[in-house]
Amino acid sequence: MKNLRIAYVINSVEGGGAALPVPAIAQVLRDNGAQVKVFALTGRDRRALPVIEAAGLEPLVRDGGEKDHIAATRWMVKEVQQWGATHIWTSLSRASILGLLIGPRLGLPVISWQHAAFLKPWNARLLRGLQKRALLWVADSFSVAELTAQRLHVSADRLMTWPIYFADPAIPQARCWQAGEDIHIGSLGRLHPVKGYDVLIEALAKLKAEGFAPPAPLRISLTGEGAERERLIAQAAEAGLAGVHLPGYTDNSRGFLSSLHLYVQPSRSEGFCIAAHEALTAGLPVIGSAVGEMRYSINDGENGMIVPPGDATALAARLAELLADPVRMHKMGGAARAHMLDKFSKANFDAAGTAIIDYIRRASA
Repeated sequence: MKNLRIAYVINSVEGGGAALPVPAIAQVLRDNGAQVKVFALTGRDRRALPVIEAAGLEPLVRDGGEKDHIAATRWMVKEVQQWGATHIWTSLSRASILGLLIGPRLGLPVISWQHAAFLKPWNARLLRGLQKRALLWVADSFSVAELTAQRLHVSADRLMTWPIYFADPAIPQARCWQAGEDIHIGSLGRLHPVKGYDVLIEALAKLKAEGFAPPAPLRISLTGEGAERERLIAQAAEAGLAGVHLPGYTDNSRGFLSSLHLYVQPSRSEGFCIAAHEALTAGLPVIGSAVGEMRYSINDGENGMIVPPGDATALAARLAELLADPVRMHKMGGAARAHMLDKFSKANFDAAGTAIIDYIRRASA
C-alpha cells in the first residue's frame, strides 16, 4: 500500500503530555510518504495545540470530555471515515481502546502507541483483551516495550520500539556553577503525586535537619501546574525550606533547564520522561528514580545518579554527594549531553520511524 492516510488519534492536546512530540513523529511519517491527520478526543488545557498547528497538522479537536466514551466513539467513526483514513494510529489508553474497538469494524488496521508505565487496572484488562486487534504495537521506550510484552502479552513480532525523543544539539547548555551564585536545582512536570515532589521536599528537609551545609544557598524550582500545589507549598513551609519555589507552567522549558545546575526527577512511575532527557541533553546531571527509561539513560555516577522511587533517605544522600561538589556536577552534565546526542540522535529517531512505516506497508500489502 503506497498511499497511507494515517488518522493519528490522541487523547488530548494537553501541554506536557504525549501530545507535544506529535509533530516530530508525524513529520517522520510524512517524510516516508504518509498523509497524517491528528484527531484529539478532548482539548484539556490545549497547551500543545499551537505546537501541533505550527507543524501544519491542522488537528481536529472534539468538543467533549474525558468520560463520554460513546459520544467520542461516534465522533471518531464519523471523522476518520470522512477524512478517508487507511490506518488508525492511536496514542495513550483511551484513544487506543476506542481505536481497537472501531478499527476492525471499519476495516482499518490499527497501530497502537504505548507511552504509559502505569495503566489503570480496567484499562490494562481492556487493552489486553483487545491487543490482538492491533496490526502493530509501538513502544515509546525500551522500558515500555518490556511492560507492553509482559502486561498486554503482545508477541515480539508485533511490537516495535520508537523512542519518543531525539536530542537537539541546539538546546541551550547549562553553565557551570560559579562562586557567589545560588545552586539552582529544578524539575519540570505536573504537580501530581506520581512525580514524587513530596519525596524531594522530604529529602531536602532531611538534609537541613542533619545540618548539611552546601557551598552556596539552594534554590529549588518545581515548574509545573497541578492539584498538589498547595500541599507541596505547605510541606515546604512546615520544613522551613524557604528556597523551594513553585513558579507554575513554563512555555520555555529549555530556557528553564539552562538556568539549572542540577535536575531531579523523583518520580514514583514514568515511561520515557521527556523532561529528564531534555535535562540530560542540556548538559545537566540528573538524579532520577529507578523507573521507566531513566534506568537506561542515567549511568549511575557518570551522567547522574539513580535512587529507588519514594526513598527520601536515598535521595537525600545522593543530593548531598553531588551538592558538595558543584564542579563535578558540571562534568557529569557534559557526559550526559554527549550520551544523549549519541544515543538519541535525530538519525536514530528517523530510522526507527522509517522501519515502522516499512512494517506497516508490508503488513498492509
